[in-house]
Parts: sequence; structure tokens; C-alpha cells
Amino acid sequence: MESGEQPAAAFYESPVPPAPPRRPAAVEAAPAAPRLERPAGPRPAPAEAVAQVRAVLASGGAPEALAEQVAAVLGESAAASLREDPWRLLAVPGVLPEQADGFARALLGAGCAPDDGRRTDALVAWVLQRAALQGHTALDAARVRTALAGLGVQDPEEAVRHAVAEGVVLVFHDGAEDHDGAEDHGGTEDAEAEAEAPAESVPVLVGLDRYALAEESLADGLARLARSGPDARWAAVPPSELARAVAGHGLVAHTGGEAARAEPVALAAAAEGLGLRAAVAVHTENGRRRLGTDVPAVTVEALLSGSAGPGRDADGAPALDLLVVLDAPLLDVEAAAVLVESVPDGCRLVLSGDPGVLPSAGAGRVFADLLAARLCPQVASRTPDPGPLGELVSGIGIGELHQVEAPHKEVVIVPVRDAGEAVHRTVQLVADSVPRALGVPSTQTQVVTVGHGGSAGTRALNAALKQRLNPGPGRFAGFDPGDRVAYAAVPGRTRMGRVVSADAEGLRLECEGGEVVVAKERVQAVLRHGWALTAHQAAGMRWPAAVVVLPGDAAQGLDRAWVYTAFSRGERHLSVVHGVDQALPRAVAQPPAQTRTTRLRTLLEGLAAPDGEDPAG
Repeated sequence: MESGEQPAAAFYESPVPPAPPRRPAAVEAAPAAPRLERPAGPRPAPAEAVAQVRAVLASGGAPEALAEQVAAVLGESAAASLREDPWRLLAVPGVLPEQADGFARALLGAGCAPDDGRRTDALVAWVLQRAALQGHTALDAARVRTALAGLGVQDPEEAVRHAVAEGVVLVFHDGAEDHDGAEDHGGTEDAEAEAEAPAESVPVLVGLDRYALAEESLADGLARLARSGPDARWAAVPPSELARAVAGHGLVAHTGGEAARAEPVALAAAAEGLGLRAAVAVHTENGRRRLGTDVPAVTVEALLSGSAGPGRDADGAPALDLLVVLDAPLLDVEAAAVLVESVPDGCRLVLSGDPGVLPSAGAGRVFADLLAARLCPQVASRTPDPGPLGELVSGIGIGELHQVEAPHKEVVIVPVRDAGEAVHRTVQLVADSVPRALGVPSTQTQVVTVGHGGSAGTRALNAALKQRLNPGPGRFAGFDPGDRVAYAAVPGRTRMGRVVSADAEGLRLECEGGEVVVAKERVQAVLRHGWALTAHQAAGMRWPAAVVVLPGDAAQGLDRAWVYTAFSRGERHLSVVHGVDQALPRAVAQPPAQTRTTRLRTLLEGLAAPDGEDPAG
């Protein structure tokens, strides 16, 4: 937690303070009572299974507090699985190899060896899962072998071969596949030989089956939609470049900044005016709010769950003729696969977004791979974002850091000498300067910084902002009524909110999109203070004012996509707390690098139209 040292139970045993009074709603009719939501998570394991796991953990010297999580991840037979293979503990998020090794030594004694196949299999999977947290859907086999050597595996090549033979991972030729499915490669003699081949002679990728299957399913689904030809029903839609593309093709990519979002939204409205069934989906509740109350948009999460959006057809698919998905760069490969699979034949899909922003928090680079593969028409908006902020961000997008004219203080640079001064000036900006000079209250000003740790990361900034804006002892497991929070029941899908109170059910939040109850055992996993966010957390959201913090130790974390994303979070105002000197213009000038290893582009190119025509032309 960013602040507060008391355990979670300390508050729940205390009287619940009254929630602060709410402002009256500016509508005539009283709103319906908010629906309480429960955060998604693994289904709790039976008490007996948890007790058995607790006993195994205790016998191996591991924290018994892990019992519920282990049982949820490994299932009802978790205890037996751990006794048979102690390294399965690595499947639990947060467990490190050295911790799993210590647990295995305690259980196996002399039978514990560094090159035990069970250990190396678990380490190969762990390396790939860690890579997925950085956005990779696969890794070059040479990188996997290097990582294994750093973990004390004496024969990394044999370790990878064994993992492939056991079906723990799959192996692929990058660019030389038949695209018939990842399962065709796993466990075969050829695949084992490929896993051993030196990286310089054969480009080989190794991946977990969940991401391989997601990318292949997504590629097939996108190709299915791309093959849809002209549809006469779209002839009457008012002409525009985007409308013409949608009339002729089942899949269209649309690119542009914040102002360009209006173009696919207008297309959806025009389609509905002609009796076609259309829906607009966004990544966040914040993004839905920005479209205004006149646009009946839904979040992708709500669309897929069926809790909002259109009805379903006889096959259970959304009853739609057009689906517009905004903020498409924020789709990770698994969410995108489910989304595309749900789109029925005959429905047009428009994936729209700003290619300059950071990619998804989850694995994959779906939108970038789709654009690079040129599988479908690409419509680039000519609608620029307005004003000095639009000019600044547009320049960053092409690698230029302009000094823009900001007569109304739309852009302010605040130089600082060190991280301590950066924190001080950030608090001053949020609490005093921006409200006084621009009339934007602190509740509508968002701080964005490079990471969670460090002397000016989110933890340090949130602690300082809490002390100034909402001081308190942190009785709600580190939180107090009125605290601003970032709630992420699913990684990569952050909702902003405010702590209201707590009771026997859990911590009550007032979030964008409704009231949320977070069970007390889940608070530390899904909740952070939210005055300061990372750029990845802030992606897909915008606020009237943004304060971007760049302390001296942040220089290594900067690149063009990060700067572009962070600087474009403010609608009316941007303050830059600047302590990185020339590292900022260097980061902007440096061409974007391919920082994620994925297979989607290769798969899409292999599924392209056989006549060789370039549909994106």
C-alpha cells in the first residue's frame, strides 16, 4: 500500500464513519440505486483443499498465508500436486525461483537437484510468464536459454528441449510456420531440435500455449472479417473515407488522436439512423464519459460479459451490423481474441485508436501488428487535436519536442533539481497552483509518473499527496474515506474512484461507472492510491489537467511512446515537472523501437488474401 501500516482487519473491526454527503444530481428524477460489483478473481477453493495446502506449505517452510492463493491456482488437488512437484509453487503470482527452490529442498531433501526436469520445466514457464508481463507473447529461444543460465540451470538447451517435449511450452519458426495451429509444433522431434538450434542459424520462438492459441485465434478471426466484401446496406450512409472503407470491407483500422474519435462515433450514429445495428465500445469508463451522454457507448469488458450493449442473436453473438472499438491499442491479445471471436459474420468491425500511445498493459501489440500486416484498409484521420496541447503532442508523435505558444498556460514547464523537489512541486501544483491559476480542482488533476518505485514514483507521490489532500491514519487497510484510488480488478483495466466507507462486506468505493465493493482480502491486490498513476495505468483516460513528473532518475524509463502517452492525458492543461534535462528531447527524437516479441503480424501476413492484393493500399 502507498501509505498506512495497519493491517486490513484493523479498520473492519471499527465503527464505520458516515460517508461524506453527496452533491445533488443535476437531474430531475432520482437516479436508480447503484449496482454493487464484485471484483473478478479465482473461484475460492474448498476449505478442506486450503487446509491440505496449508499443511504442505508448512512442511516446506513456505508462508501458510499463500494457501488460499495456491489452492485457487492449482485446483482442488493442489496439495498432492505440490508434494509431487514442489516447483509448481512458481505458478502462483509473486513467488520467485529462489523461494520455490527453498520449498523444494525442504520437501525433497537429497532428491532435490538443480537440473531436475520438474524444476527446469517450471523455470521455463516462469521465464515466459514474466515476459508476458512485459508484453511479449513469445521469446526468442536464445533469450530463454540465457535467462535459464542466470537461474542456475546447467544445461539450458536441454531444459528448453525437455519443456517442449513435456508440452509445457510450444516452439515456432518465426515467419516459417504453416499457421495451422501451435499444437502442430509442440512435442515433436523437429520442435525439440529447433529449440536446441543456435539463435543465429534459425530464428526460433518459444511461447506458452495460452498466448499462442490467443494469437492464432485472433489472426483467424481478423482474417475472417477481412474477407467480408461489399455490403449494399452501407450505400446510403453519408459518404466519408471511413464510411467508404466500411462499405467495402468487414474489417477497417482507423487511426488518429483524441479529436479523431468523433469520426467512427459519427459513423455508428449514421448507421443507426439508417436502421443498422451499431455499438461503440471503449477501454475505460473514463473513455466512455469523454464521449458524452449522447453516445450510448459501453466498455469492452461489459460488452463481452453481456452486462451492457446490444442483445444477442440466436448463436449468442452480439446482434450487430457495426462494432466500433475505440482505444484499440489498449487491447491485449487475449481480450482481442475473445472480442473478435464474438463478432458475427456480416458485422463490420472498426478498430480505432492512436498508434502513438503505449501498447496494452497485457501481452501483445494487437493494433500495431494489425497495422503492420496491412490486412485491411487503414483510414488515417485528418482531424488534429486542437490548441497548444494538440500541437505539442502531434510534434512528439513525429519525434519533435516543440516549444509551443501557450497564452492561457495550457502548457507549463516546472524545472526541478532533484526528486525531493519534484515531489514538493507536484504537491504544490495539484493542491494550489493549478486550482488557483486555471480553476481546475485537485480532484480533476491527475499526476503521471514513470514507475511505482523510486523517490518520485507513484508510492512516494501518493503518500505526499494524501498527506496534503486527505490526511488520515489509513484505517481502511491503508485507506481513509475520501482517498482517491485506482481500482484494477483485472490487470490493465484501471477505474478511478474514491473511498466511501467499509463494512462487513468490504471496502466501498464510488467509482466511474458505479459503486464497487472490494472484499477485504482483495484490497491489497486490486487497489492503490490514485492521485498519481503510471502512464500505462493512465492510458485510455484523460482529465482536465495533468501533471507529468520527470525526476532525474526517470531518464532511463523514457521513450517516445511513454512521453506521447503521458503528455496527452490533459484535456486543458499540462504541467511538466522537469528534472531530466536533455534526456527528454533525446527520448522523443529516438525512433520507436519494437520492444515486444509477438507472432500476430506473421500470422496475419500468412493469412492475407492469396491474390496478393494489398487491402490497406
